[in-house]
Amino acid sequence: MDPNRAHLRAVRRVRLWLAFTALALTVLAGVGLGLGAAHISGEQLAYSGPQAAVCLPQHLNASDLLPHTSVAVSPLPGSRDASPETQISFLGVPARKLLHITVFGSITGSHSGRLERYSQGDGGSFVLSRPFHPGERVTVRGSVRTGHRLRSFSYHFFVAYPDPIPPPSATPSKTPPAGSVQSFRSAPGLEPPTIEVLRQSPRQAPGDIFLAPYLGPGSTGPAIVNQQGQLIWMDPLKGAMRATNLQLETYEGKPVLTWWQGYIPKQGFGLGEEIVANDSYEPILHLEAGNGELADLHDFHLEPDHTAVLTIFHTIHCNLTSVDGPRDAAVTDASFQELDVRTGLVRREWTSLDHVALDESYSSPMNSSTAWPFDFFHINTVDPRPSGTTLISSRNTSALWLLNTRTGQVIEKIGGKRSSVTMLPGSRTAFQHDAMTLPSGDISIFDNGGTPFDRSFSHTHSRGVVVEVSATRHTDRLVREFDHSPPLKAGSQGDVELLPDGNWFVGWGQEPYFAEYNAEGKLIYEARMSVPRGYETQSYRTYKFPWNARPHWPPAIVTEPAGSGLTVYVSWNGATGVRSWEVIGGTSSSHMRLLAHARSAGFQTILHVRDQPYLQAVALDRAGKLIGRSRLVKG
Repeated sequence: MDPNRAHLRAVRRVRLWLAFTALALTVLAGVGLGLGAAHISGEQLAYSGPQAAVCLPQHLNASDLLPHTSVAVSPLPGSRDASPETQISFLGVPARKLLHITVFGSITGSHSGRLERYSQGDGGSFVLSRPFHPGERVTVRGSVRTGHRLRSFSYHFFVAYPDPIPPPSATPSKTPPAGSVQSFRSAPGLEPPTIEVLRQSPRQAPGDIFLAPYLGPGSTGPAIVNQQGQLIWMDPLKGAMRATNLQLETYEGKPVLTWWQGYIPKQGFGLGEEIVANDSYEPILHLEAGNGELADLHDFHLEPDHTAVLTIFHTIHCNLTSVDGPRDAAVTDASFQELDVRTGLVRREWTSLDHVALDESYSSPMNSSTAWPFDFFHINTVDPRPSGTTLISSRNTSALWLLNTRTGQVIEKIGGKRSSVTMLPGSRTAFQHDAMTLPSGDISIFDNGGTPFDRSFSHTHSRGVVVEVSATRHTDRLVREFDHSPPLKAGSQGDVELLPDGNWFVGWGQEPYFAEYNAEGKLIYEARMSVPRGYETQSYRTYKFPWNARPHWPPAIVTEPAGSGLTVYVSWNGATGVRSWEVIGGTSSSHMRLLAHARSAGFQTILHVRDQPYLQAVALDRAGKLIGRSRLVKG
């Protein structure tokens, strides 16, 4: 895979997005923007600017269904946080039943556009020929055919004043300290962190470890290592680019890798895109967020019906005096989009500002500004469930939010302020991540326990937990708990994964550890990434999956003189089926003979041969079958 391709696409996307929003801000506000370095945490700074925009909806937690219809729309009627480049989404009936749609902006006037159908056949997006103006009221009118009846509708929403946060600049690279990274003569561009295995057991589940290290020495990017910590594959990113959330999913019945990559400003969210690659590591999809936004790093899922769910952090101007914040400030409107993968259309967009009150947050708005928007919600997991509900984890409210998927309305709040269920002893989480519904109906959560804003319910350490939320008793009960010894306190990130054999895998996020527990909760495997002084090596999530792959590029070969012969270094970045290597050589490509054979020694294997005019490395599988050839090199 060419790592530059996704990098250039993301750069172009960021530049176009910034150009438009910067122009709007110049005209409307003249606000200066601060640059940041890549980081997941930071302190809020004071700021005062001229714009005091209203961003709260006319009615909190309203339904997105048009009255007397089964059509869900976004932007939400009465909302004040729409993007100037928004589509107008209609979900719930075939597009042919949506008629006579007109769109009028109070500043920009009548808008032409076309209704583009979702490939699932259950709606369409009205895609406009030009964007809206920040601050204007938009009126949408049309009709829905229901049976033999034509039902008219009319509603409005307001366009937000964008407050774009620019991507960070690249920091100068430093020479990695000795022993902190893995290095390979045959793959000099790869320097993943050294992984120290602290504990192993025969009871470990099969599989390889998926992570995306950053903020450490050496390479940053998506990576797969085996259970001994040896590299299998890495796609190194350049400059300030980062990756998160590497995982194994299914697309069109086949296993695929998915991950987010882009830029992470110091405000703690992502500006990038989602990558989907096949088992040869060829990118088959570059999924970008819709409505003029950039994909956030926190969550992404492919669904069976050719839809995908991803998170968005939309920063907009907002008057925060209702929660004792500044009049001239901004807010981070954490949200998620459901995309039609085949068309790229936005089927729905759910925003936290429309459904959750600002005072639910444990974050303080007091010193928020346009440089540091009030991050009141901070979404980090979106879990659509077969029951017709969607589970959301919100870090900065220390709560899980259960939505009616069809209407978008919050129907239950688990934890945080004013929980709608009784939190039984041990079940309360603090600034948690990665809430996922298990086959049993229980919920697994990585409970950070860290309290960046409020210490009133601080835990002494981070932990993985499984809780049972009872609909009949209206309680949240702790079912199981995964602790680390000695205790760790991850201020951010982390995940809990139920493995197919009943074991559990926990990534400790900001702390560079990952571990496996058996079904009884006993620690049976543990490893850590090397973190030399002055670095903060971490991986947002760490997973364990079975993985088989054969790269679409050839094996690598590098030779060095060694006495009267040559030392040959061979590797094949990403290959999982190599069991042995051969080096062949001769006077030409048509006159080659076997010079050396060796069992695979991990990512890189070293062989010694007599000098020959031409050399080539051959990769063999378990049965001794040829599965790959390097290029022909001169001896």
